[in-house]
Amino acid sequence: METHFEMELDGLKQKLLLMASHAETAVNQAVQALVQRDSDLAVQVKENDRVIDQFEVEIDDLVIQLLTKAPLATNLRLVTVAMKISQNLERVGDEATKIAKRARDLSQEPPVKINLDLPRMAGMALDMLKAALDAFVNRDSAAARAIVPRDKEVDALNKQIHEVIAQHMVANPDTISRCLNWMVAAKSLERIADHAKNVAEEVVYLCEAQDIRHSGAKNQVTSAAGA
Repeated sequence: METHFEMELDGLKQKLLLMASHAETAVNQAVQALVQRDSDLAVQVKENDRVIDQFEVEIDDLVIQLLTKAPLATNLRLVTVAMKISQNLERVGDEATKIAKRARDLSQEPPVKINLDLPRMAGMALDMLKAALDAFVNRDSAAARAIVPRDKEVDALNKQIHEVIAQHMVANPDTISRCLNWMVAAKSLERIADHAKNVAEEVVYLCEAQDIRHSGAKNQVTSAAGA
C-alpha cells in the first residue's frame, strides 16, 4: 500500500514534469516567434513565464515540506534533486523569455538576410532536456550520463552560428544591431542545453550518489568504470 509520503513524492514528480512541459512550450514558441517574426507570440511567451515561475515557488514549498519527512537518504536525494531540476527549468523559461524579447525587437525591423538554423539548435537542446527528464523518471543513470557530452554538440553549433553572424556583420555593418539580437538568441539556446546537462548530472547524483558536475569527478568515475 502506497504511503502518504510516497504519494506526496509522486505529486512532486508530476508537478516537475508539468513545469518541464511549460518550459519546453515556451522555448518552442519563442523560436517560432523569432523565425516567423511574430511579435504577438513573443509577448505571449513573456506573459506565460509567470506560470513557470509559479511552478518553481510551489515545488520549493513541496520540497520544504517533504524534507521534514524524508526517512531515507535516497528520498532526501530525490527531493533535493527535484528542487535543483526545478531551478534549471525556471532558468530555461528565463532563456525562452530572452529569445522572445529579441524576436519582438527583430519583428519591428527589416529582416536580416542570413541563413541560421536556430530551430535545429533548439531541437537539440530540447531533446537533451526531454532525455534528462526521462532519465529522472526512470532513474536511469546510464541514460543521464549519455546526455552530458551532447552539450558539446550544441556548443559547436552555437560557435558556427556566431561565426556566420560575425561575417555577416563585417560585410553588412548596417545590420549589426539586428545581428546582435540573433547572437543573443543563439546564446540563450546554448544555455538551455547547459541546463539540460545540469539536469542530467543531477540524475546521476540521484542514482549513484556521485557528483559529476566537475571534470575531476567525471574523470575519476570514468577511470573507475574502465578499471
